[in-house]
Amino acid sequence: MTTDAPAMPVLDPYSYAFHEDPYPTYAALRENAPIYENSDLGFFALSRHADVVAAFRDDIRFSNADGVSLDPSATGPQAAKVMSFLAMDEPRHGRMRRLVSRGFTPRRVADLEPRVRAITDAHLAPALEQGSFDFIEDVGGKVPMDVVSELLGVPEADRAELRRLADIVVHREDGVFDVTAAAASAAIDLALYYLDLIAERRREPRGDLTSALLEVEIDGERLSDEELGAFLFLMVVAGNETTTKLLGHCWFWGWRSPDQLAKPLADRAAVAAWVEETLRYDASTQVLARTTTTEVALADGVIPAKARVLLLIGSANRDPRVFADPDRYDLDRDTADSLSFGSGRHFCLGASLARLEARVVLEQLLDKVASYDVDEAGARRVHSVNVRGFAHLPTSVTLR
Repeated sequence: MTTDAPAMPVLDPYSYAFHEDPYPTYAALRENAPIYENSDLGFFALSRHADVVAAFRDDIRFSNADGVSLDPSATGPQAAKVMSFLAMDEPRHGRMRRLVSRGFTPRRVADLEPRVRAITDAHLAPALEQGSFDFIEDVGGKVPMDVVSELLGVPEADRAELRRLADIVVHREDGVFDVTAAAASAAIDLALYYLDLIAERRREPRGDLTSALLEVEIDGERLSDEELGAFLFLMVVAGNETTTKLLGHCWFWGWRSPDQLAKPLADRAAVAAWVEETLRYDASTQVLARTTTTEVALADGVIPAKARVLLLIGSANRDPRVFADPDRYDLDRDTADSLSFGSGRHFCLGASLARLEARVVLEQLLDKVASYDVDEAGARRVHSVNVRGFAHLPTSVTLR
């Protein structure tokens, strides 16, 4: 008597059904196809924590040069024009990162905390006064955009439009396996905006990060306008979008897990753990792509050279080989092995800023809110190849 093998799910990063809940697919892949191949869309995928972290740290065989997205039009030499050093290998990556890091210092990030609190309060006040609001539209989306914009020197009047364009850039249509025409147009508009901002700061430097990066020099090298423009684009699309999604997930999973939410409600010191467990449990960045430079032999099989490989961060963070009872949302767990910000040379440069923003926003909320409710039926998720999170999260609050 034979037993039929379990049906293998199709991993389609463009599928709206997958966006709603990717975790059953991840679990099946980890157990039955740790090296998964989708020949129709032309990629392999790694789902186990050990394989994902090894690929992150092996930037020789797993190249970033083709970019981190599966989208065909965002793959190849043009990828660095919008994703900056995310789409570079050594030594180009190291040069670019060193130049950017000189201006994007931990001190500059830490000094932002008072402004992050002030920005948060400015957006919270009208939302809390209403009692019911859209957590993403009214708070979670506005604070990260304002913080990044202040850091870069973007005028307040321009920020709503830049956020609208950034939302369009990450959106993908169901069943359309590439960047939409609207997303391509929005990307061009954003790129042109930042090139104009750079030109303005060259004429009249100010105390913002854009001006500081124009002055950065290492061994006689400076950033070109194109390189700086790509970094600013990365900041608004990758930095702003992922922090918005992190905040939404904290708010949502806290509501869904009242026993866990009780911990930061009782002790603000637990807010940091709320952020870290949310990063592990439901990462904003779910998928990052690499390209193999040579044939790669892993424990469970071989990936050919020149193959697109998806590193499934969301799956690695739920791997029971690393995290006990991984589908349980637990603020007391050790999240040190979470891969939400990557690993190795390409570890996220903005990790400290994202953590700072999330902590401050949640602290300010809990200081004013005794309890809250989420209209789950009215919640809507974004549809993106790389990013997971809410586009709308209707919320009602009871104030202290």
